[in-house]
Amino acid sequence: MVRIRLTRMGKRNRPFYRIVVVDQRKKRDGAYIESLGYYDPVRDPAEMKVNVEKAVDWILKGAQPSKTVKDIFKKFGVMKKVHEMKYGEKSKEVEGE
Repeated sequence: MVRIRLTRMGKRNRPFYRIVVVDQRKKRDGAYIESLGYYDPVRDPAEMKVNVEKAVDWILKGAQPSKTVKDIFKKFGVMKKVHEMKYGEKSKEVEGE
């Protein structure tokens, strides 16, 4: 199964994380398929950047985000966009009847 999760980068006591698409059997910091953005919790406020189009595309292909990544995606509206793409047309049809 393909997961969207964080991989740790940076120096000791100064971590930052890349949001990556990876096979779940790989190591945390192992080779990944594609990078979708980054998350820097050390800065105040925490700095985040996400490529929303790529993230939506991977989720629609079946990639499962980790809990932390899912929370980050919610802040950028990725999960809402995925929901609208999956169920938006169906719910409009039901409302129209």
